[in-house]
Amino acid sequence: MSKRSKLEKFAQNLDFPNVFEHFGYEDDALYANANKKINFRGSWCSGHFCNNHPLTLELACGRGEYSLGMAALHPGRNFIGVDIKGARIWNGAKRALRLGLTNVAFVRTRIEGLSRFFAGGEVDEIWITFPDPFPRSGKASRRLTSPEFLDRYALVLKHGALLHLKTDDPDLYAFSIESVDTHEAYERLFANESIYESSFEFPEKNIRTYYENLHLAAGKKIHYLRFRFTGGESR
Repeated sequence: MSKRSKLEKFAQNLDFPNVFEHFGYEDDALYANANKKINFRGSWCSGHFCNNHPLTLELACGRGEYSLGMAALHPGRNFIGVDIKGARIWNGAKRALRLGLTNVAFVRTRIEGLSRFFAGGEVDEIWITFPDPFPRSGKASRRLTSPEFLDRYALVLKHGALLHLKTDDPDLYAFSIESVDTHEAYERLFANESIYESSFEFPEKNIRTYYENLHLAAGKKIHYLRFRFTGGESR
């Protein structure tokens, strides 16, 4: 992708009605365009989606393929894809507009700052789909299922909220199970080392991203973990 095409996508994101951007860590505001500040913290469903439906976040959403698939599958829910890569978000946002999916939006920000833009108890569900596994042990805290990130999610989740992980990385899968099992605020509900070889069914099982299809074509197993926020003490 050329530098020019990325810049064009960044510019178009500013005009998309389903994209909200965070431009600087020192600034707590999200912007609907370069100059219009918005504050939907605690009111995403009523303020942006104009309903009271449950809210699901897809973290590190990339092109938003999972967010789009879930939005089409569940018209009675709201979905927000979160990622720091603006050019990736452009793909999902443009496709959502083309498909007429009004129950999905995108927020460009770092996941570390979720509680800046989402209030306590606001989020009903989180999906983490094929995140960077950060295989080096020195970067374990950057894994999206690390204790540090589980603490951050606790700041925005409703009691009883569900969380889901799909990954092709067996080490991240094992790490995630340990993180959940040792965290006071979560309980593991289901784990499977090869979800497509399992008889366990759920509506979103066969939503597949571009990279997931590549992993499957290469013979990799897709691991799945489901867990619940129980509201215990975070660290």
